[in-house]
Amino acid sequence: MRLTKQTNYAVRMLMYCAANADNLSRIPEIAKAYGVSELFLFKILQPLHKAGIVDTVRGRNGGIRLGRPADKISLFDVVKVTEDNFSMAECFDSDVTECPLVDSCGLNSALRKALNAFFEVLAQYSIHDLVVARPQINFLLGLEDAPNKVSASA
Repeated sequence: MRLTKQTNYAVRMLMYCAANADNLSRIPEIAKAYGVSELFLFKILQPLHKAGIVDTVRGRNGGIRLGRPADKISLFDVVKVTEDNFSMAECFDSDVTECPLVDSCGLNSALRKALNAFFEVLAQYSIHDLVVARPQINFLLGLEDAPNKVSASA
């Protein structure tokens, strides 16, 4: 299974907000940090806001922030909001398939189990987990200056 670019950048946007938790994050800053279009991020923002994953603050000093704590937003939460289709094979779409085995096929059952296992693993990881796994994330995203290096004579 391959996740869409939308899901990839939704996770990245949430990681940015989590790393910048004390401030509102702005789409132009996030777009610059990741080298992606602002319009693309605005498109992704809509389903995240609708699901309560992010809050938006309008106005001149507005921006976005996480709608709940980063440790309460699982990767599964993001994937189920940003992915349109979880069909791993044609037989997942019973409206499309003409296969006579669709209701009793071992392949369909195996793929369904694999998809459920995939979802279970995603549910075990939060946005917080991704951010704390990268101690220099604020520097890497341009949220702070380079960490001070300790000189060898110190």
